[in-house]
Amino acid sequence: MAGSTAGDKSPLLSPTSSRSVTETVNGSHKFVIQGYSLAKGMGVGKHIASDNFMVGGYQWAIYFYPDGKNPEDNSAYVSVFIALASEGTDVRALFELTLVDQSGKEKHKVHSHFDRSLESGPYTLKYRGSMGYKRFFRRALLETSDFLKDDCLKINCTVGVVVSAVDCPRLHSIRVPESDIGTHFGMLLEKKEGSDISFVVAGEKFRGHKLVLAARSPIFRSKFFEGLEEDNTEVEITDLEPKVFKAMLHFIYRDSLTEDVQLETPSTSPTSLVSDSLTGKLLAAADKYGLDRLRLMCESHLCKDISVKSVAEILALADRCNASELKAVCLRFAAENLAAVMRTDGFEHLKEHCPTLQSELLKTIAGCDEECSSGGGKTRSVWAQLSDGGDTNGRRVRQRT
Repeated sequence: MAGSTAGDKSPLLSPTSSRSVTETVNGSHKFVIQGYSLAKGMGVGKHIASDNFMVGGYQWAIYFYPDGKNPEDNSAYVSVFIALASEGTDVRALFELTLVDQSGKEKHKVHSHFDRSLESGPYTLKYRGSMGYKRFFRRALLETSDFLKDDCLKINCTVGVVVSAVDCPRLHSIRVPESDIGTHFGMLLEKKEGSDISFVVAGEKFRGHKLVLAARSPIFRSKFFEGLEEDNTEVEITDLEPKVFKAMLHFIYRDSLTEDVQLETPSTSPTSLVSDSLTGKLLAAADKYGLDRLRLMCESHLCKDISVKSVAEILALADRCNASELKAVCLRFAAENLAAVMRTDGFEHLKEHCPTLQSELLKTIAGCDEECSSGGGKTRSVWAQLSDGGDTNGRRVRQRT
């Protein structure tokens, strides 16, 4: 056998490679400021904040200063800033602010850092840090321009969060599709194959499967396997309407809301109550039959419908149906918009019929005021709203100082 010699060379291994990629994750938000003339005079350094929006894993907000941010300017300019509204250390970002021309001429006022290089690189922000312009626009010119229409301003904002990642070659991946178990169980419900139980709801009949129903609902499990109805093949449901029971069955088999529920906006009707809507009744059914996930889905849907006019009614519904997440959101919203909420019919109903909720609201208000105190005066006291006007037609516009 021939031996190796000192001159033999080891075989060369294939070189590896990698690449560092630094780029921005971009997101946009449109902020409408209705009632500009009423916002004037709130004071230098005081601002109106947009709702928070998420970009790059962080919460951001637009701050608009009607009287400017810099005392030295004597309210000659309006100021606009982008603020980091969630905790984070050394978040690097770029931004673009656009004051929209509302004449249709598309002559927008754009301040952008995306299309030009910065000597020191992107901005680096910490919690509550902000970036923007103290002299965004001269106020006298703004008030006679096409940017202000019907006492309304529109500001578009784009934030780009700087992220870095190492890109390296990977083997081919195999995509696994989303679970379709809900589709298969849904077909089982539609075709009624193997069904062993019938429900009669106000004269309408629905077929189901005891094992499926028992697996999803502790109430059905108790009925079919621990109670007197174990051998029954037909059950009468007297506490739900057919459309509500059908929507509940749809969830049990498909783990999703029906299209009717998804498209519903309960508070838009001037006459009907939120509790009489399909979503409101489905929330009550979810609570009664122990369907915790369905209850959360209904809470999430109703949460999007919260406004000054509807919050008191939704709060009462959430309390009746043990919807703790929705209840907490309602309490917080009502506390932050107290002056306007107190003038609604729904609040009068709370005063007369829900005294315990009033007590909980007072505790929430106290908590909000405590946050105001610990925040160094950056947020107005909730009780201070009692002397202010309020927006009774829609969602809040929070003012911060």
